[in-house]
Amino acid sequence: MKLSVIMVHYNVADLLRKCLISAEKYLKGITHEIIVIDNASPDHSWQMLRDEFPQVKFIAADENRGFAVANNSAAKIAEGDYLLLLNPDTEFEGDDMPEILNFADAQKDLGCLGVRMHDASGQFLPESKRSVPDMFNSFEKLFTGFRRQQAKSYYRNDVPEHEIAEVEVITGAFLLIKRELYLEVDGLDESYFMYGEDIDLCYTLLRKNYSNWYYGKASILHHKGESTVKDAVYLQRFYGAMQIFVDKYYKETKPLQHWLLSVGLQFRHYLEKRKLHKKEA
Repeated sequence: MKLSVIMVHYNVADLLRKCLISAEKYLKGITHEIIVIDNASPDHSWQMLRDEFPQVKFIAADENRGFAVANNSAAKIAEGDYLLLLNPDTEFEGDDMPEILNFADAQKDLGCLGVRMHDASGQFLPESKRSVPDMFNSFEKLFTGFRRQQAKSYYRNDVPEHEIAEVEVITGAFLLIKRELYLEVDGLDESYFMYGEDIDLCYTLLRKNYSNWYYGKASILHHKGESTVKDAVYLQRFYGAMQIFVDKYYKETKPLQHWLLSVGLQFRHYLEKRKLHKKEA
C-alpha cells in the first residue's frame, strides 16, 4: 500500500464528510487507506459516516488525549509506505497526490512535505511554510503583527506561494512523511496536547539532517479553526505548546534566548487573556 491517510476528528462531522468525499474523488488510482480517529467528540453525528464510507477505518477514542497521541496510535496500525496527517477540516482540490508522491519518492533525504493551503475565501494561509521559531522571528510574530514581504521571517515570505522549495516547518494540517521514518523518530511528541507538535516534528527531522519541503504547486482548502473555540483553554494550550518547544530546545543550550522567549510568550498570553475577558464582559 502506498498511502495511509490519518485524520483526527473532533466535532466537525460535516467538514469530515466533505474531506472524505474529496479524498474518495482525488485518491483514485493510489493504493491507500483512510484512518479516522474520533477524539471523544461530544457530538456523535460522525458515527453516521460509517455506513456512508464503509472503506474508511473509523476508530473511537475513549478519551481525548490530544492530537499527537491520536496520530501516533493510528500510525502504529497504518500499512502505507507514506503517512499523510490530514485535518478533517480540509479538502483535496485536484489530482495532485500522484505527482506529490513521485516527488517524495525522488528525494533521498525526505523529512516531510506540505502543500499550499488557502481558506474558504481563497486567502493563502501563511502557516503553509514557516521557519523554526527563534528569538527574532517569534518577537516579530507575537508583537508586531507585521509580516515582511519577500523576507525570511517566521512565515517564509521569501518563498513564493506557488513554488517548490525546502523550508524548515510545514503544518500538521497536511503533513506527508514516510511511515518508517515517522515511527523511527517516535512520531509526534505527546507532551503537546494540541498545537506545536508539527513544529517539533519538523525541527526533529531537520536536526537529523532530513529536508522538509513545501510543495506549492498543489493546494488544499483548509476551513481553518472550525473545530476550535477561542477561549481560555485554547489560549492555555496554544501558548503552553510554544513554551514546551522553547523549554525543550533552548533552556539548556540557549538560556538567554529561552528567557526572552518565555517572557514574551507569558506577556502575550496575558494580553490575549485580558482581551478575551473584555470580550466576555
